[in-house]
Amino acid sequence: QVQLVESGGGLVQAGGSLRLSCVASGSIFGIGAMAWYRQAPGKQRDLVAGLTSVGTTNYADSVKGRFTISRDNAKNTVYLQMNSLKPEDTAVYYCNVEVVNTNSARVRYWGQGIQVTVSS
Repeated sequence: QVQLVESGGGLVQAGGSLRLSCVASGSIFGIGAMAWYRQAPGKQRDLVAGLTSVGTTNYADSVKGRFTISRDNAKNTVYLQMNSLKPEDTAVYYCNVEVVNTNSARVRYWGQGIQVTVSS
């Protein structure tokens, strides 16, 4: 079994910064792609940023230049540095991690979600 634990969310004023972390633990042979999604009330869950195992990144247009995704493979951790936050960034943020298990199968797991609220 694999667990993803997110941290770093909270309330911040517009223009401020937050850093989200997501740690994967459990039956892990390797880690593949890692990503952050977000879901605002009444809206669908959308990709915010993705990072492949070889370092390729992609970002939603709305966060380009403000958010940075990174990873620490030794710690099975993915980060999301969020700068110049706007009220429209308010949402529940979820990490998504592709885990390679001991049978070489690739399975994606979701974190429990963490609230980010940006006040104007």
